[in-house]
Amino acid sequence: MRDVVVVEPATGGLAALAGIATRQGAPSVFVKAFADVPADDVFRTEAEGLAALRDLGGVATPEVILADRELIVLSVLRPRPRSETFWERFAYALAHLHLSTTHPRFGWHRDNWLGRRRQINTWDDDGFAFFAQHRLLRWLGEPRVEAALDARDRAALERLCHRLPDLLPDRPACLTHGDLWAQNVLATPDGQPALIDPAVSYMWAEVDLAHVWSTAPPPEARRFFDVYAELTALDGDWRARMPIVQLRQHLAVLAQFDDDWGAADQVRATLAPFRTRT
Repeated sequence: MRDVVVVEPATGGLAALAGIATRQGAPSVFVKAFADVPADDVFRTEAEGLAALRDLGGVATPEVILADRELIVLSVLRPRPRSETFWERFAYALAHLHLSTTHPRFGWHRDNWLGRRRQINTWDDDGFAFFAQHRLLRWLGEPRVEAALDARDRAALERLCHRLPDLLPDRPACLTHGDLWAQNVLATPDGQPALIDPAVSYMWAEVDLAHVWSTAPPPEARRFFDVYAELTALDGDWRARMPIVQLRQHLAVLAQFDDDWGAADQVRATLAPFRTRT
């Protein structure tokens, strides 16, 4: 892209470098890159995830202009409006994504990426086994996780994984965004909810719900959860399950960032009932 005049850095992301590129005689674009690219397929799998959310789940996503080894170039979205109406619309969009894409198996047809770490998506018929193996236990070998959790914590995580069928309801797989914190919810030029930075797979819908719930959504999102619960017929205990489902994301944060924003404390608190007493 040789018509770029200036690039203004964008804030909000954690794993990559990003900015808005102003172009001469053409619309501005959003550009994202890594200082040190972790693998050749990072941006191609991100582009595929955006297409899947849009084409399979009907969710608005930015247009992919270019995706290669070095960077991804997207159409520019707007900041989300600070309104309850916007979040209610998002509840409808997310419920439609989850309800319209149920799948008989858990996983995805290829591995992709969560931040700078590869997300393993090997197909499995058993959602509890898939979640335990590829979304929780897979983080135990990461150096930062090993430093943050002691042997009793790691043993507690293994016990929790063994008990997942008793702790969580048996839900079908559906297409999930996979990294749905509030910063990844933006708006189209006409104000409709739009999503960025996916780590898609067929997984439990509550993986997405837990991430929104646990990452300080704004006050105007308060109706989002009630509307989503009504549309998807969630039982009344769903809030109590969120810390267990969100363990995956807390462990991923621990693995990738020096500042864990309280993730280690959250993990230990969730694992406390599963620690053996000495």
